[in-house]
Amino acid sequence: MSKVVCITGASSGIGKSIGEYLTVKGFQVIGSSRNPENYKESIFPLFKLDVRDTNSVNKFVDQVISEKGRVDVLINNAGMGITGPVEETPEEEIQGVFETNFYGPVRMIKAVLPTMRLQQSGLVINVTSIAAYMGLPYRGFYSASKSALEITTEALRMETKQFGIEFTNVAPGDFATNIASGRYHVPLVKNSPYREAYGDTLELMNAHVDDGKDPKEMAKAIFKIIISKHPKVRYKVGDFMQKTSVVLKKSLPGKMYEKMLMNHYKLK
Repeated sequence: MSKVVCITGASSGIGKSIGEYLTVKGFQVIGSSRNPENYKESIFPLFKLDVRDTNSVNKFVDQVISEKGRVDVLINNAGMGITGPVEETPEEEIQGVFETNFYGPVRMIKAVLPTMRLQQSGLVINVTSIAAYMGLPYRGFYSASKSALEITTEALRMETKQFGIEFTNVAPGDFATNIASGRYHVPLVKNSPYREAYGDTLELMNAHVDDGKDPKEMAKAIFKIIISKHPKVRYKVGDFMQKTSVVLKKSLPGKMYEKMLMNHYKLK
C-alpha cells in the first residue's frame, strides 16, 4: 500500500511541487490550502486547512484518517515571510508569523501523533529555512520562527523514537516561488532611521528569490528522505554558498561572521 502523505501549504510553490512529484511517484498525497476551491486544477486533492486554527487542524487530520485510515508522512510546509526592522515590526505581525511558522506545525504534529503512535510508524518533515541558522538583518523574526521549529524538531526526535516515529528538518535556501509577494513587509517610512538600509536589503532579498532554484529540487530531496530508512536530523537544500554559510557560522569567530553578513547585505 502506498504511503499517505499530508502536505500543508500545497497549493503553490514548494508545497505544490512536492505534492506533484510524490503523486507521480505513486504516493497518496493529500495537500492543504486555506482556499482549496481556487485550485481545481491540482493533480492531488486539496483539503481546507488553516494551520493557525486548532479546530481547522483537527478537522483536516480527522478527514484524512476518515478517508485514508492512516497518516504515514506529514510535511509541514505552510509558512509565511516577514521583513522589517525589529524595532518597527508591529507586535501583531510578529505573533502572526509565529502562528504560521511555529505554532501551526506544532498543532499539526500534535494532531497526527496519536495516529502515528497507534501505527508504530510515521515520519514528520518540518520545512524550516537556511535563515533559521542565523539572525538575518531585517528578517529577524522570520529567522526566529524557523529556528524555533528547528530546535523543537530536535526534541521531538528523541521523545518519539520509542514509538517508531521519525522527525527531520529540511532547510531550503532561496527558491523561485511567490513567497516574496506573500511576505508581510514593514512599510518603508520616510523618517525611519532604517529607511535606506532596509530598502536596499529588501531589494536584495527579493532579487535572491527571483533568481532562486527550481522548487522541484526540494521535491526530489523530500522524496529521498521519505524512502530513506533512518532520516538524518537535518538536511539543507540550496545553492553552494547558502549551504556553506551555515558551515562558516560554526567555524568562524562570531564577529567575523557578522561582518561577512553585513558586507553581503551592504550594511555599514
